[in-house]
Amino acid sequence: MSDLNLNSMSHFEAVARLGGVAKAAEELKVTPSAVSQQLRLLEHQLGVRLFRREKRHLSLTIDGERLYQTATQAFESLREVRNAIVRQRESFQLSIRVSPSFGEKWLAPRLAEFSGEYPTWELRVDATPNFSDFETEVIDLDLRYGDGGWAGLYSACVVNDLILPMCSPSYLAQLRAISSDPREQLRHARLIDSVKAYFRWDYWLPRNGIQGANMTYPYRLDRSSMSIQLAKDGVGVALDSTSIAFDDLASGALVPLSAEFDVIEFPGYWLVCPSRHMNRRAVRLFSEWVSRIGNRDTTHARGFLTARGFQITFEHRPHFLTRD
Repeated sequence: MSDLNLNSMSHFEAVARLGGVAKAAEELKVTPSAVSQQLRLLEHQLGVRLFRREKRHLSLTIDGERLYQTATQAFESLREVRNAIVRQRESFQLSIRVSPSFGEKWLAPRLAEFSGEYPTWELRVDATPNFSDFETEVIDLDLRYGDGGWAGLYSACVVNDLILPMCSPSYLAQLRAISSDPREQLRHARLIDSVKAYFRWDYWLPRNGIQGANMTYPYRLDRSSMSIQLAKDGVGVALDSTSIAFDDLASGALVPLSAEFDVIEFPGYWLVCPSRHMNRRAVRLFSEWVSRIGNRDTTHARGFLTARGFQITFEHRPHFLTRD
């Protein structure tokens, strides 16, 4: 026997539940003749009578009663699932995946501000360097580091990154005791390598015409938060992100090495998800919020640096690397 026709089953369930073809037709927004036709198709498919027709009255046969009991349970389950999906779509619950350093240093300190604007929301934040597989995982969106080139996915830049060499004030004093020339200082500096960064020393040093620096990298770290912490502790110079280090720069725990070097700005952090997820109001609102806060913070970082004599150069590198 071929699979049951769900359209016929829905017509049958409505007739049995409401006690008549006319009422079922009204609920289903079809004509009574269309309902009767679906009932005949279902009886023909099953090879049994489902209703006894007595004048204008319909009553279920034994087979019809058996089918109705099962159909009622099935359609009730379907309605419950449908309602749950609709509630979930319209609810303010989000599952977010974010890179660890960005999640710890940028997103987490701003969640109190988010909660103040959206006090009834529920957020689940998964901090991992791995990107989501949206087809197999229950994740609403990623905050990813990269260039926005993710085929088949919606992406929008939410935070521009600004990159520059930075260290502790005490370490900078040590370097200045060696030389007043920032390039010479870097030739003697201990360079801390953020191995998953877009802009690393092996790109930055030649870009700034610096040769002879010690690029053996005694510290190679896969978390920007660790690189920045080492720089704060006076271990060496980190080439890293104002998005992650801005609070330390603003407090003076970290200082830029020299205004002789341009600051590199590029679109670094992106909101990424399947396009269909943007149909959810919660995803759209979070996207708008994180974009607004990211633009505000990028503006603050630019202002902080330009006020100290730094030039900012926009650059968008064509290749993609994963960041922590």
